[in-house]
Amino acid sequence: MVEETIFTKIINREIPADIVYEDDHALAFKDINPQAPVHLLIIPKKAIATINDIDDADAGLVGHLYVVAGKLAVQYGFAKDGYRCVMNCNEHGGQSVYHIHLHLLAGKPLGWPPYTDTPKQV
Repeated sequence: MVEETIFTKIINREIPADIVYEDDHALAFKDINPQAPVHLLIIPKKAIATINDIDDADAGLVGHLYVVAGKLAVQYGFAKDGYRCVMNCNEHGGQSVYHIHLHLLAGKPLGWPPYTDTPKQV
């Protein structure tokens, strides 16, 4: 059983969010701490804690999150200019809510790499 998160409460309408998209499988809303002019979070309605918890049965659902991202990019008018989709995993990956979520960032040129520290060689 996955622990209830703030995203579960948003899905259940227990707390408000600025929802921009919803279907039977996913919900998208504006991030309350935006890191770009457009910063949306796209979440599955199924609670999956981390990328490590995605299994083969979830492949279609995770793919659907990217389909939603593409639809939103067209709807908001930044599909042609470009955007970034990121999903973080666990503490060192920057995950703060343990319900997978796709960050959709757009509205300005986004640099690469997205960090300034020297990368650790693996």
